[in-house]
Amino acid sequence: MTRRRPADPPEIALARADGGAPSEALPPGAGEGTAEETEEAVLLELEPADETLPGEESLATGRAAIIRAVKHAPNGPGVYRMIAADGTVLYVGKAKSIKKRVLSYTRPVGHTNRIARMIAGTAQMEFVSTRTEPEALLLEANLIKQLKPRFNVLLRDDKSFPYILITADHVSPQIAKHRGARNRPGDYYGPFASVWAVDRTINALERAFLLRSCSDSYYENRTRPCLLFQIKRCAGPCTGEVSHQDYAELVREARAFLSGRSRAIKEELAKEMEQAAEELEFERAARLRDRLAALSAVQGSQGINPRGVEEADVFACHQQGGATCVEVFFFRTGQNWGNRAYYPRADRSLTEAEVLGAFLAQFYEDKPCPRLLLLSHKVEEQELLAEALSEKAGYRVEIAVPQRGEKRDLVDHALQNAREALARTLAESATQAKLLEGVAATFGLKAPPQRIEVYDNSHIMGTNAVGGMIVAGPEGFRKSQYRKFNIKSADLVPGDDFGMMREVLTRRFARLLKEAPREAVAVAEAAPPSPPPSSARGEGAPAVQGGDTEDHPAPIEAAAGTEASPEPPLALGGEVRGGDPSATPPAEPEVEDEPDAIPDATGASPWPDLVLIDGGLGQLNAARKVLEELGITDVPLVGIAKGLDREAGREQFFLPGRTPFRMEPRDPVLYYIQRLRDEAHRFAIGSHRARRKKDITEAGLQAIPGVGPTRKRALLRHFGTLKAIERASLADLEQVAGVNAGTAKAVYDYFHERPSS
Repeated sequence: MTRRRPADPPEIALARADGGAPSEALPPGAGEGTAEETEEAVLLELEPADETLPGEESLATGRAAIIRAVKHAPNGPGVYRMIAADGTVLYVGKAKSIKKRVLSYTRPVGHTNRIARMIAGTAQMEFVSTRTEPEALLLEANLIKQLKPRFNVLLRDDKSFPYILITADHVSPQIAKHRGARNRPGDYYGPFASVWAVDRTINALERAFLLRSCSDSYYENRTRPCLLFQIKRCAGPCTGEVSHQDYAELVREARAFLSGRSRAIKEELAKEMEQAAEELEFERAARLRDRLAALSAVQGSQGINPRGVEEADVFACHQQGGATCVEVFFFRTGQNWGNRAYYPRADRSLTEAEVLGAFLAQFYEDKPCPRLLLLSHKVEEQELLAEALSEKAGYRVEIAVPQRGEKRDLVDHALQNAREALARTLAESATQAKLLEGVAATFGLKAPPQRIEVYDNSHIMGTNAVGGMIVAGPEGFRKSQYRKFNIKSADLVPGDDFGMMREVLTRRFARLLKEAPREAVAVAEAAPPSPPPSSARGEGAPAVQGGDTEDHPAPIEAAAGTEASPEPPLALGGEVRGGDPSATPPAEPEVEDEPDAIPDATGASPWPDLVLIDGGLGQLNAARKVLEELGITDVPLVGIAKGLDREAGREQFFLPGRTPFRMEPRDPVLYYIQRLRDEAHRFAIGSHRARRKKDITEAGLQAIPGVGPTRKRALLRHFGTLKAIERASLADLEQVAGVNAGTAKAVYDYFHERPSS
């Protein structure tokens, strides 16, 4: 897939190193957006340090290409790209004078190993002229995030930040959590480091300013105040409990508080409370007292809250074991709005200051910048970076490395968090590597898998059938690589799980073959791997049940066809694993119905090293047949089926050509496989429920048997929204006028029937 580069601004002139026309196409995958966040995923890559210098011949070839490019290099500020022979961008850099900077690469000696490798790999160069050096810095950051060059420091951030939105398109503005494009009129406040921080702040602001959080449709359908009004978390503008003028004053106070005037708002409320007490309006004074307490809770429950810093981002960088962690704390309105750890990809030879400087320019490429940045290290061209960020933000941005006082305490606190986060991540990476080694030993793989794909289906009696694919690897779950497949085959028998699996795998691997064909695909199936000896696994080696036979008895096939069901959480190391899949899953990233076969942000191959199928011998045979029809015989397949009574820990594993076996109940590798299976189960059910909800929204409640236009109006009049109907108990549904017991049960069953997965 190739994206076209957007047209350059008139003031930017693009010149090709060879003197030709500018390239119109970016390399495959450039500019590809990643999925929105759901959960944290560790994005740490530990690659072995490359300390070898390239040969003299390759260095001479690279220098010759750069010398040819210098003839066309402009003298002014801009950005240059070093490009390999295959079109891959190796490095993006900026300079005050492009010609002088590029000439520095033509020296025969005096380069670090990293620079020497860049020079040796260069076949051509491209240049972009800019009006000013700050503009060049911003363009460099943009191109690095788009092109992901190998030799640049790369901020790997596939998660958007949540914000608080106070809308401006309604007579009674709403306060809401927002993520993504800011296409709705209103004021946005943030960023917040996590959804939890946003929810906590919104809850406190509701108590403090009594702003509504309900949707516009819910607001328009209210005939009496809702529960939030009763518990004093909303002023009740929907039913006229407060005038529009008074509600507008509450909105003004909330905006002022979130804009940094928290002290002024608290002083205003304190004066109003004292005045109400003097006038003997004790109920009003009590309400104002509660609002003041809520505001204090916002500022007092957020950990470290500086007195002298109203608005700032604090950055601390720490390196250990060849990896780098940048910890970021967000402070707004004198409040700590949370922190987040980043693990940028950087060459081991780069210092903490060099990594931090490159990180900052990319970090604010798509985010608003505060007026103050506090750093743990003085970065190169700090003044230039401040000038560039000021130009982009439209106000003065200050960058400082504090040496003493409260600001230094904030930096030290962030630095301590960076040390602890990196230590945890390195430990987790080591544990993950051991688990993958155990997976390879258990299933007879040649090497620890770098990409594991797990497939599962979910449906209710064949309706709204969805197939889910999750991806895991050395860095944990790769959320941006998850994909869902809406089952499309019209000739499938409802509930045909084998047919669904065939369709999902056919679509997945047919497209994979088309977009990322392997250099060599086995034409004949390799001999099935023999079960690993117990010594290969050490403690907890899988207990193989029975001998090695190629044909499985019929009773096993019948048992293998059973489907997964909810099971109790699994505990491993004090952490709850798995959980009840029937619980409402967190929102998943908006992903395509079918995956692109381009490598992900880590540069890994899109081909799986291991495919896990949630199911037994039937599902495994369906998957095996699909791959054989496509000519793919070198992708290992494993089926996972529940044991007797669907007991967790007694799963049976099915491999082609091997007798099904079980692992020891306390084997860490078994726990790991269960986590993968449960994650696929959760994702498939969540995708199914999202599709079912969409169908209900589009078709209306009439999709439920026994519910026509009259009963639909009665239900909506009683509950207000579709979500309230979905959450209602059977007893509540039976209380609706015009809805009999049978219809109430049909509505309840429609929303609460557990999907098959």
